[in-house]
Amino acid sequence: MSRIHDMGGRFGDGPVVPEDESVKFHADWHPRALALVLASGSLGKWNIDVSRHARECLAPKDYTAFSYYEKWMGGLATLLVDTGVVSRDELAGKSQGEISELAVKKLSADQVAGVLARGGPADRPSAVTPVFAVGDAVVTRAIAENTMVKGGHTRLPSYAAGAKGTILRYHGTHVLPDSNAHGLGEAPEPLYAVVFAADQLWQHPEHAGDEVVLDLWQSYLVPA
Repeated sequence: MSRIHDMGGRFGDGPVVPEDESVKFHADWHPRALALVLASGSLGKWNIDVSRHARECLAPKDYTAFSYYEKWMGGLATLLVDTGVVSRDELAGKSQGEISELAVKKLSADQVAGVLARGGPADRPSAVTPVFAVGDAVVTRAIAENTMVKGGHTRLPSYAAGAKGTILRYHGTHVLPDSNAHGLGEAPEPLYAVVFAADQLWQHPEHAGDEVVLDLWQSYLVPA
């Protein structure tokens, strides 16, 4: 059974309705939510994979009801409490918080542009040798689960489990989310762009000639 957030290709969730991409935010509080998440991340208490897993771990009833930025705020609330940045009472406004020792790490307005420009590159040097080359046929793991942590974070979507594809590009070695999301180290390994025919992923694709490209880590793949 797929986890609640793993919605790609799943029946019963209704049609995908494209939004106007010229509209960046749909409510006044959305940019504030984005800013708060980015500023909190600068405290260095978690990484991007930890934050993604926090959103995935929201209660199913909340995950299905929350909008995009509500999921971000729900995940952030969990992270702030779990890492001891604030207490539950402080977060709920039930107690008067004190100035944290983390205040020295606060992101000031003049730092924002530089921080956003740098981003968070995930490419790393690694001793792990790539075993696939462009053009190689591969098959993804039959079950899209984290093999290191039960119920843990992974970037292999369930709709692509057990599917046959072709290596389209080699991206170099990158941080492995399955490990990095759970405090087990970055464990960088080769990352590939893998192209799949639509009929390899779905029994009755709307357009059989379509292709889907996924970025997948080496441990997700075996030779076809």
